[in-house]
Amino acid sequence: MDPHLLRTFTAVARLGSFSAAARELGYTQSAVSQHIAALEADLGVELLGRRPVAPTEAGARLLDHTGPLLARLAAARADVARVARTPGSRLAVGATALAFGAAAARALAEVRAELPRAEPSVLLSDAAGVVGGVAAGDVDLGLVSGAVAPTDPLHLPEAEGLVREAVGEEPLAVLLPPGHPLAGRSGLDLSDLGDALWLDAPAAAVPLAELRAAVPGACPAALQYTGADTRVVHELVHAAHGLAVLPRSAAGPAAAPLTAPRLVHHVEAVLRPGPHKEIALLLAALRRGAAR
Repeated sequence: MDPHLLRTFTAVARLGSFSAAARELGYTQSAVSQHIAALEADLGVELLGRRPVAPTEAGARLLDHTGPLLARLAAARADVARVARTPGSRLAVGATALAFGAAAARALAEVRAELPRAEPSVLLSDAAGVVGGVAAGDVDLGLVSGAVAPTDPLHLPEAEGLVREAVGEEPLAVLLPPGHPLAGRSGLDLSDLGDALWLDAPAAAVPLAELRAAVPGACPAALQYTGADTRVVHELVHAAHGLAVLPRSAAGPAAAPLTAPRLVHHVEAVLRPGPHKEIALLLAALRRGAAR
């Protein structure tokens, strides 16, 4: 199966439209139709119904395989490109904003001290962008995080075929404005905050969707912040625009620990399989930081 045809098929199935897939991929609609016809001829089965455009049973089964197949092809391309690079020259780290905290910064400094020729870079993105960057080889190591029950892994279906490793876990805390009646408590339950309004800041604080998954109906949003700077979250909370939940290390000593529901800030490293000295050193430094 030609990977170009698989990419076209995946786009059409995801978008439900030949024309929309053509616009996204930069092809003509005729070329997209030819790609699908060629793939169906190769496999000897209809993959997409035409009215409406939707996967057939065989097409749905193929979709289960296309993600891992294309991820492995991207990983192979990235590994070949890595061999051609000067050893120790690049260390591209992709991260969600909350995943790249003080521990990750210290770990990267340790690697730079051991590999002075390294050229590290850090790119902040959302979880899908980080994982996609790792799969495509644009990122050497990804760091993603989320609020989950202790020891639970993150839900990252797009990471199939990649290596995942937990590298950090810490408690969560609730940011409250000065003078809030619950300020100073030794612990807070989200049910204690049923009437409170919250900041909708999915890139810079624990996403409200993750809190609502643990407590359905909780955390109504008062203000949306689309940036990734936790300092802005602190300022917005301080000005009483809404509450927010952050990892303890980012929340500061004045924040109240979140004691219920029982959630932690869990950080995972995502990388392609294979021996890579720079990544191995960074992972080891991250593990040491998590053990402190």
